[in-house]
Amino acid sequence: MRILGIDYGDSRVGIAITDALGYTAQGLETITHNGNDKIVLKRLDEILSEYEIDTFVVGMPYNMDGTKTIRAEVTEKFIHKLKCKYNKIKIETMDERLTTVAAHKTMNLLDINKHKKRGIVDTISAVYILEMYMNKKS
Repeated sequence: MRILGIDYGDSRVGIAITDALGYTAQGLETITHNGNDKIVLKRLDEILSEYEIDTFVVGMPYNMDGTKTIRAEVTEKFIHKLKCKYNKIKIETMDERLTTVAAHKTMNLLDINKHKKRGIVDTISAVYILEMYMNKKS
């Protein structure tokens, strides 16, 4: 069984997945949805038909002082949709503070073209969310 990391955003959702043994996290893709969760859920259906997933780890946006952001409420509504649709899959949340900052630093170190950054920043953030969850578990 694998774990799927999700970096949920207003326009894009980054997706990461563990390897079959659960040792590493790899970026899978960025889903562009522009606020339409049906697009995200449809793509998740396709991913679930391809991989055996037993856990979703969703990044939860908090302020630096640990309080919930306005985005957290939107993310919680998305999590509720996940719970209703995928009631057999465990859903965990992970503090996603600074994952986007770390993703941008990684892309800068790799000298990724600024036009390509927008399409992959969410996927890299999802990898960081998933790695934090895996480190917490072990």
